[in-house]
Amino acid sequence: MSEKYETGKTGEEGARDYLESLGYKILDMNWHFHHFELDIVADNGEELVVIEVKTRSDNFLIAPELAIDKPKIRRIVAAADAYSQIKKIDKPVRFDIICLIKKGDEYKVETHLEDAFFAPLKQRRY
Repeated sequence: MSEKYETGKTGEEGARDYLESLGYKILDMNWHFHHFELDIVADNGEELVVIEVKTRSDNFLIAPELAIDKPKIRRIVAAADAYSQIKKIDKPVRFDIICLIKKGDEYKVETHLEDAFFAPLKQRRY
């Protein structure tokens, strides 16, 4: 497997460990629905928390959280909606971003942005 893939997977495991240390219950990792994917789905007791994980090496050029654009947000929101319906979960959904930086063999949580984005509203055409 590619180094980029391994870095991402190890970063997701680091994010999972971090979330569990905060008391989150991990419900799913790398959940797929058609062509959508959710990195981590967790429950914090009050909300369903969907976490997008971004991992970069220490010589990155752009902040990892800036790699999540509007089309990516729409895909995450659609997947979260499908997840809630399929799993029959009736809780508010929160979208977080966790950024990890890889330095050598170490992965460190650099940022945990809670409520990093909201589900976009559909615009009506008149």
